[in-house]
Amino acid sequence: MPYILNKYYPWRNLLFVFGEGLLIFLIINGVFISWAGITEFRDLLALYISRALVVTLVFQICFYYSDLYDLNIIPTLSDHALKVIQTFGIGCVVLALIYYLFPSLNISTRVFGCGLGGVALAIFIWRFFYFKILEHRMFVQPIVVVGTGSYAGEIVDAVENKKDTGFKVEALVGRGNLPVKTGRIPVFSDFKKLREFCNQRKIGKIVVALEEKRGMPLHELIQFKFLGIEVLDGAKFYEGLTGKVPVKRINPSWLVFSDGFYVGRLNKMLKRAMDVGVSLTMLLITLPIFMITALIIKLESPGKIFYRQQRVGENGEVFEITKFRSMKENAEENGPVWAATDDWRVTGFGRFIRKTRIDELPQLLNVLRGDMSFVGPRPERPVFVADLLKDIPFYGNRHHVKPGITGWAQINYPYGSCVEDALRKLEYDLYYIKNLSIGIDLLTILQTIKVVLLQRGAR
Repeated sequence: MPYILNKYYPWRNLLFVFGEGLLIFLIINGVFISWAGITEFRDLLALYISRALVVTLVFQICFYYSDLYDLNIIPTLSDHALKVIQTFGIGCVVLALIYYLFPSLNISTRVFGCGLGGVALAIFIWRFFYFKILEHRMFVQPIVVVGTGSYAGEIVDAVENKKDTGFKVEALVGRGNLPVKTGRIPVFSDFKKLREFCNQRKIGKIVVALEEKRGMPLHELIQFKFLGIEVLDGAKFYEGLTGKVPVKRINPSWLVFSDGFYVGRLNKMLKRAMDVGVSLTMLLITLPIFMITALIIKLESPGKIFYRQQRVGENGEVFEITKFRSMKENAEENGPVWAATDDWRVTGFGRFIRKTRIDELPQLLNVLRGDMSFVGPRPERPVFVADLLKDIPFYGNRHHVKPGITGWAQINYPYGSCVEDALRKLEYDLYYIKNLSIGIDLLTILQTIKVVLLQRGAR
């Protein structure tokens, strides 16, 4: 998911998504013209365009929630074709429901059948050629990585192991044991030969990923800037590429001098308005679920319906979070522990409401009270925060914004149950805080819906 927000190559993903949408839209309109004639089409232009837009949006939304826009890995042709056909089936069911509710948008069976056949053929051809472009790394920007340690290896892996990065590592610069199997990637021990290489390969960026800042070849790197080659800090490049901040690769000065980490008054007001609007809407929609869940919890096991627990919120202030009880009463009588896979303390119905995220619904009340936001870092318990502040650098920075029911870390990393997991989630939390905007909140909400529907990451 981070790749949708990628700062360095958004045009690739946008081209693919909008190009496919344009194909669907044009083909549907082409079928309309062929059946109705250009005169009728022109006379009823608004109606025909709205019908084509509905078909386009429904199919593209279904593609999104079927992970058909996740292009990190190129799928096999047969598996991908089967998934596309299944998604078309889901789209047709959704369209049938829309046509039942809004008859004016209805398309005749013959026209719809022709349009569906044309759209399916066009999408298969479009995706076949696009996947070939990704597989052979065509139209990518060549880069050079300065460094041959583990830091450089992480960046090379981030570029090479994902097909849609938009970059290609052409060379490494440094000495010592290489962290990755470089294969075709040449390694230069000095910058003299590299200059000629950069001219030949038309290198656009040099990414500096040295283990130690001391001894950085500043004079040599400046020479490349005069050649029009962009010189980037490894952490900044990695952040834009992966959607997370490499916590172990940065120091306090990096945070101080980097952009972001500031939310203007207008954005704060819009975020609060969105929190209230989304929470009230969800409370009204899920009221029947609230009542049924409360009844089953009460019937299944003795104890309270709601579970209240202290969590650390904005500016380190402690507040009380509310959730549906999913564990047995007195589950922590021997002290607080991390949640675990197949936790014995979880009840049968509790396992279901955790998997479907129903146990999180009462937190909407926390959002309305202002203790939480709908999107933000997950609030942690004070007892765990005290330890994590000692073990993980920059951990306290996640408390500069309101915690959230869902968040950038939650949709990009599985449920955490140890210090290492907390570190990995902090990398995503810092990225979110650094780039906080209504746009990333909306994207997180869309992705959260997908996570809930596909039941990923819950314990």
